[in-house]
Amino acid sequence: MFSKIKKSKSELRFDIINKDWVVVAEGRGKRPEDFKREKIDEAIDNMPCAFCDYFTEPNFLDKNFAVIPNKFPAFYSQKNIEIKNENTLFQRMPSIGFHEVVIFNDHLKQLTDFSQNEWEELLGVYQQRYITLAKEKTVSYVSIFHNHGKMAGASLAHPHSQIIAIPFFDKNLATSLNSAKDFFKEKSQCLFCAINRAEKSLKTRIVFENSNFLAICPFASKVNFEVTIVPKNHLPYFEKITKEEKSDLAQIFNKVLKKISRGLEFPDYNFYLHTSPCDDREYPFFHWHFTIILRISLWAGFELGTGIEIITMSPEKSAEYLRKIKI
Repeated sequence: MFSKIKKSKSELRFDIINKDWVVVAEGRGKRPEDFKREKIDEAIDNMPCAFCDYFTEPNFLDKNFAVIPNKFPAFYSQKNIEIKNENTLFQRMPSIGFHEVVIFNDHLKQLTDFSQNEWEELLGVYQQRYITLAKEKTVSYVSIFHNHGKMAGASLAHPHSQIIAIPFFDKNLATSLNSAKDFFKEKSQCLFCAINRAEKSLKTRIVFENSNFLAICPFASKVNFEVTIVPKNHLPYFEKITKEEKSDLAQIFNKVLKKISRGLEFPDYNFYLHTSPCDDREYPFFHWHFTIILRISLWAGFELGTGIEIITMSPEKSAEYLRKIKI
């Protein structure tokens, strides 16, 4: 079903004011009236599951995960990048890249139901697909993310993660890279390592830790109960993760998501990876990490108009609450 990828109606447009790119992917949508809330909910709830069929095929029998191209990709493979200018204000180009789906075998089994071994296997899938996609000439960054629930943008009930490889990296990551680079130049040390040391000393925002990782509610969290999972050691590149680190990352992901699920009654959430780009440059000053964002509140006019988030619970109280959840 997903062998024929839709390559039309998807392009990048440059926002000359904010200096970043926007994806216009009309092939992923339908008619304007299909965006009505009740129609979206009904479509998701009643949609027959195409993903389940994959695990009846010979290649995926007895497999826990299947990796396939997205049928309606936001980015698609193409050899050359050609920027088209209507004038100096409007620039566009094809949304070149790769868009894959990591499908879980069990339709009803969410990440919060995973064992540590299943987590390790999933992280291994992420790692291997990252290594493969990073070798593509047109790829400068590989984004790995997971959407759980309607409020988090999950358009299908069957649990799955997504991997998108693109020819640039986003403005938010660029800001993080620049901050880390500037701090390293000034202090001769990694910004994330410095934060780790401070958080370990204070202990008030730590949700869970093991030998190789910390789970922290960041000091300036953007949403209530935001959690960052960060290596204790200085590690710029996720794809170089070792077997031991993968095991500890599986454990901490498993623990933290179970705490969130049980403590907050199964909220919708996203998580995503920020790691050094794969654009043939060196980023020794960066430090990869995963961020978990809960979708338990919505941005209103002030947040949208200013980009300044308002949270109603301090990260210290959020971390304390999650620490106390027994799993």
